[in-house]
Parts: sequence; C-alpha cells; structure tokens
Amino acid sequence: MLAVLENIIGWGNKIVWSYALVYMLLGLGLYFTFKTKFVQFRFIKEMITLLSEKAVSSVSGQELGDQVSSFQAFCVTIASRVGTGNLAGVAIAIAVGGPGAVFWMWVVALIGAASGFIESTLAQVYKIKDENGNYRGGPAYYMDQALNQKWMGILFSVLLTFSFGLVFNAVQANTITFAFEEAFGFSRFGVGIVLSAFVAIIIFGGVKRIARTVEKIVPIMAIGYLIIALIVVFKNLSAVPEVFSLIFSNAFGLNEAIGGGLGATIMMGIKRGLFSNEAGMGSAPNAAATAEVTHPVKQGLVQTLAVFTDTILICSATAFVIIISGVYTETGLEGIQLTQLALTKTVGPWADIFVAIAILLFAFSSILGNYVYGETNIKFGNISNNWLIVYRIAVLAMVLFGSVSKINLVWNMADLSMGLMAFVNLIAITFLAPIAAKVLKDYADQKKLGKNPVFKKDTISETAEVECWD
Repeated sequence: MLAVLENIIGWGNKIVWSYALVYMLLGLGLYFTFKTKFVQFRFIKEMITLLSEKAVSSVSGQELGDQVSSFQAFCVTIASRVGTGNLAGVAIAIAVGGPGAVFWMWVVALIGAASGFIESTLAQVYKIKDENGNYRGGPAYYMDQALNQKWMGILFSVLLTFSFGLVFNAVQANTITFAFEEAFGFSRFGVGIVLSAFVAIIIFGGVKRIARTVEKIVPIMAIGYLIIALIVVFKNLSAVPEVFSLIFSNAFGLNEAIGGGLGATIMMGIKRGLFSNEAGMGSAPNAAATAEVTHPVKQGLVQTLAVFTDTILICSATAFVIIISGVYTETGLEGIQLTQLALTKTVGPWADIFVAIAILLFAFSSILGNYVYGETNIKFGNISNNWLIVYRIAVLAMVLFGSVSKINLVWNMADLSMGLMAFVNLIAITFLAPIAAKVLKDYADQKKLGKNPVFKKDTISETAEVECWD
C-alpha cells in the first residue's frame, strides 16, 4: 500500500514540479519586484521598526490589547516558516543538489519576498471579522471577494488545509522523532505520542493561545540557534571564502561533484527554499490577516521581513555549518541527522542534544502555526464547527503518522501539496497585484507627509466594498 502511495506521489511531483512552476515562481517574483519598485529592499528599515508596533485600531487609533499585534502575527508566520525546512530541509537540499542549492534558496527568498509582500497585503485588505471578533483572511478570502471566484477559494482552502494542517505537520513530527532517536535513542512512536498530547492541549485552546505560545517560543529558538551557528562560522572564519566559492560554482554547474547535476541543484534549492520561506505559496497571508494594524502595508512589510529572517538568516546558518563540516560528502545521512552530525563535528558531542531540543522547538511551533492556517481555511467554508473537531483529530493523527513514517515519503508528500498550493495562489495574486501596488503607493504617500499611515477602503475604487477598513 505504501509503495503504491509513493509511486502516485512521485508521479504527481513530476507533473507539478516541472520547470513551468519553477519559471512561474521566479518570473512572477521578478514581476512583483518591479511592480512594487523593489519593495523588499526599499523598506527594510521600516520592516524592523514595525515589529514593535502594538495592535492599534484602524478606526479609533486606540491600542487593542485583545487583538493580535504585528509582532504576534510575525511570530505565528515565523513559527510556520521556521521549522524542519531550516534544519532538515537545507540538509536534504545540500545532500541531493550540492552546495549550489543554497544559492537558489537565496534567489527564491530575495525575489520571492515581493510575492510575500503582495499576498500578505492583499490578505489584510480583504480580511473579515469572525463571530468572536477575531480577524481571518488569506488567499481563499481575496479569491472570493476580489476575483469573485468562490470555487477558487474553496479549492485553495482544501489544498491548504490538507498541506499545512496534515502533510506539513507530518513532516515536522517526522523530523522531531528522527532527531530524538539520533540524540537519545528514544522510540519514535513514543516521542510521537507525547508530541501529539502537547499539540492537543494547545490547539484545543484556540488561536489566541497559539499566538501567545509561539510569541514566547520563536524569538528564543531563532536567536539560540543563530548564536550556535555564528560560533561555528567564527571558529572557521578562514573557511568562509571557500564556502561561498563552493556555493556559487556549484549553483551554475561549474562544480557538480555532489548532487545530480545543474537541474537537481536548481530544483532542490527552489523546492527547499519554497518549503522553508513559503513566499508566494499562500500560507503566510493567513497569519498576516489576523493582525490589527492601521494600514495593510504594515503587515505586508512585516511578512516580507519574515521571508528574509527564515532563509537569509536561519537557512544560511544551517548551510554554512553543513558545508564547513564537510559531512555532506562523507555520509549517506540526510535530513536532520545530517545537521546533527555537522554540528557535532564542529562544536562537540553536546550539539547532538542541542539540535534535538532546537528542532523540537522549531517544529513544535511550526505545527501550531500550520494548524492556524488550516483552521482559518476551514472557517472560510462556513461549515459546522463539528468539522473543526474532525480537523483537530486529523491533525493529531498526522502528527502520529509522521512520527513513524519514512523520511522520503513525508517530504515528497509535502513537495506535491505545496506545489499545487503555490500554483493556485500565484495565479490569483498575479491578477490582484495592481491593487496591492496601489495600496503600497497610498502608504508611501502618507509616509512622505510624515503621517502614521491609515488606510480607508474608499481610497481605492477596487477596495470600496471590503468588510473592514471603514
């Protein structure tokens, strides 16, 4: 049965991950970059400043302590982005595609950041308030309201709920159990049971509990891991020029001793880059929509910063450790166990345990962030709350399934589901990019006048009928 499933998934990946989707990601990323006049580079300082902004009503201007702030929404999306893709995914990319795959991960992040800005800004513009007074939104919502394509929104909701709530959470659990097996010799099934229990406690507590949880976990885990990686880099500073040389030469097929050639290098870099930073995939907008801000662009910029944080900082840190250690040329290991071996070789045996703890925090927070995305899209369909209970049980089942599954199976499932998601979302935001560009111009014009930008829906004709932003 599993062999049949693997064959079906492999066949699907060949279709979805043809060069058409690769060209689509890069080509549209460039289009959005020019459409927004290089927003991802022009507003870097503004992105950092906005992280400290509290949840402020766009109507009264008053601080709202019970709403999700920009920083909390940033943490939810980082919780989803920063996970196994940064530790295990990077290792897989280098093991299969060689050091050059890292270059293509950078390209996806730098160009794709503009896609991330467009989709998250649109999510803010077309967000709605639910029965509990919380904001919800994302691709399904702007497909319905802006494109008047309800069917497209439903299709995307199904894809995202399946991808993030189920498949991606299986990937996160898979990486946690492999890490604990490597570090402590623990039973993968036993770890999966404990992990499922903790996930259940939090996801049955609601979105706000999740936001508060990841707000505490994310900064600690990201900073701690970066410090360890920087120690490795500084200890081996003389090797850094050689690392860059390997990355760039391998990226263009000039040195393909590792990996399956230039095609494998590009494909692995883009796949793992997209899995990690999610730019253009349509996932991050679901978190972006939950924030209370005075202007949609504010959250668009914060989410753009999340793309850079994920790939340029954290993925690069893992890549440098693995390449400096040289273990990717000496072992048949892949995934999180390769990262563990690389750190053990560069900083000592204690690193094995450190990575196991780090991946627990990374992947656990990702499971929570992924769950939020699925819940948001289930509620898009206005179906019975009983389905939400079914979804939560399914999430726990997939966490347990991923805990004991083969590494290739769960990663291939993730590749297929995220490719389908990205395809649908990129089509939608291509049509809606002009609206996001107008919203960005409104923000920039107000900033030039020294104002704290506030968006009103009648400022732009295309947004006059949206639910929020009176």
